[in-house]
Parts: sequence; structure tokens; C-alpha cells
Amino acid sequence: MKLGIIGLPSSGKTTIFNALTLGNAPTGQSMGGRFDVVTAVVDVRDPRVDVLSRMFNPKKTTYARITYSDVAGLQKSDDDAGGLSPQLLNHLSGLEGFVHVVRAFENASVPHPDGRVDPARDLAALDTEFLINDLGTVERRIEKIQEGLKKGASKDKAAAQAELALFEEMNATLSADRPLRTLDLTEEQLKGLRGYGLLTLKPKIVLINLGDDQPEPALTYEQPGTILAYIRGRLEMELAQLSAAGDDESLAMFMEEYGVSELSLDRVIRLSYDLMGLQSFFTVGEDEVRAWEVKRGASAVDAAGTIHSDLAKGFIRAEVVHYDDLVGLGGMAGARTAGKLRQEGKTYTVVDGDVLNIKFNL
Repeated sequence: MKLGIIGLPSSGKTTIFNALTLGNAPTGQSMGGRFDVVTAVVDVRDPRVDVLSRMFNPKKTTYARITYSDVAGLQKSDDDAGGLSPQLLNHLSGLEGFVHVVRAFENASVPHPDGRVDPARDLAALDTEFLINDLGTVERRIEKIQEGLKKGASKDKAAAQAELALFEEMNATLSADRPLRTLDLTEEQLKGLRGYGLLTLKPKIVLINLGDDQPEPALTYEQPGTILAYIRGRLEMELAQLSAAGDDESLAMFMEEYGVSELSLDRVIRLSYDLMGLQSFFTVGEDEVRAWEVKRGASAVDAAGTIHSDLAKGFIRAEVVHYDDLVGLGGMAGARTAGKLRQEGKTYTVVDGDVLNIKFNL
């Protein structure tokens, strides 16, 4: 999973990046519209992996991972032409979703570029940039389809007309200032749109960046494919640095003092999984205990393909036991005796926490 951390200058975007990645990238340096990206790969800290690792004592333990990119270069444009450079657009288009950081904190040493902090205004500003970009892409595609139909250049006229109808619906949605993720599109339609890099089609988490002791402002942002959450960015970055340094005593003390029940890293990863509709399954053995991510509702053969394409091609069956049963019964032998280790076929729907052993033959 690859998510981009985006936001306007002075939003605290890099501070959030550090909190999520246990990093120490320099903060407070506005890129002034210059494109720049810092990337970090983060382990999804799952206590179930730790338990399984202790149970099977493997040579290697591997967690699921999320890639976060701190994307600089986003800023409000002065006209309706949009302010996203081709290089920036190319990077944004390759991401699966966004973590949109919106400033709500006051800080006299870091004045807001517009002179006044206004989360709703800043949230709408970046949304507008993405809308303008997508509208241009959709309009150009409509013109090309129409031209092809007029000239009779379309090999499949019915398919071209169906595509035209879809893009006209998308054009109407964007023209009404609504993002494309508000449309109820089929999986087939979404697959056909992947190559267009449509930014408002991508799901996103909106993180309202608060001061240390600041109450949550009243802000409504309800759309399909979006999650709204609040975070005390500077505090969370400091807690993350304590965690990275292994100072568990100080970490626990400050978390209790500020009423923080879990680090933003773990909370935002959970939100990221919810946003992308993902769940975890596990493979276990002497060589490796590993967590894998797969879409909710995925089949056993989909999970096999996540591990390796050969497992999906030669799929015979999957041996399945749920984590709770495996741990509760003391291991595979106990699960098998209790009848909790099952044989499932290709169409079995994987459940979060399943432990799978794929049988295959090529």
C-alpha cells in the first residue's frame, strides 16, 4: 500500500510524516511549490505476528508494510488553470490514496501563509486543485472519444459510447464540485480508469493537525472513500521519537500526561487499512512467520496470488485456521484435533486473522 502525505505549505505535513514513520525529516522548511518527495516504508505493528513468531520460532518474521510519501510542492494556484506540475502529477497519480494534512494549530513562529488559520478553507483549496486537474483530464478524454466516434475510428462503437457516457457523468460530477469518489462505480469501471491518474477518485484520510492542548474544531467532511480524524502532530512526533529511541518509560509518562492511548503510527495505519478496505492474513512455519494484506472479501485464490502468482495458478486448496483458534488451542496439533483446521477451495472468503497454508501444483 502506497499512500501520499499531502498538504498546503505550513500545514505540519512533514511533522505528521515523522510521527507516522518514526523519522526525523527536517520540519518547518516550506518547499515554496518545488516538487520533492521523501519516502519511508513502515512495518504494520501487529501483536498477532509477535505471538505467532513466539509460537513457531521461525528463522524470519515479516510484518505487512505501508509506504508513506511526504509530498512537497502542493500549493494553491492563483487561477483556474491549476497549480500541479507534470512531475508532481506523475507522482500523485501513482499513489493508491492520500493522507491529507490540514492545519488547525496556531503558532506565531510559523505564520499561516494566508495570514489566518482556517481548516475548512485550506481543505477546500486543495480539493479544488485536484478537481481542476481531473476536470481537465476528463474533458480531454471526452473530446477524443467524440472525435473517434465522428470519424468512425472506434473499433467497438458500443464500448466507445459506454465510455463516453461514463466520462460525461464524471464531467457532470466534477463540474458540480464533487470528487469522483462520490460516484458508485463498478470494479470493472474502476479498473478501466486506473491509467488516467484521476486524483479525486483516490480515497483519502483527512488529518486535522491540532496544537498540543487544542480542542477539536467543528468540521464536517462526509464523503465516500474519506475518513476524517484529528491529530496533535507536534506531540505525536515527539512521542514517536521517544518510541524510536526505545525510551519506553518517558514514552509511557508523556502518553499518560496527554491522554494518548495509542501512537498515531498505529492509529493512522488502522485508518489506512479501513480506507483501502484491507485486512491481514498470515502464513506460518519454521522458515518464516509473515503477515500479508489483502482486500476484504478476497477469495483464497486471491490470497494465494498475493503470496506468489504461481500459488494462484496451481491452486488446489487452502488449509485454514483462524488466529484465535490456533492460539487458543495451543498450535496446529490442537487446532487439527479440535476440527478447527479446515480445507477450503478457491471461492473461500478470507477473514481477517486467517492463517493459510496454500496447497498447489504446477
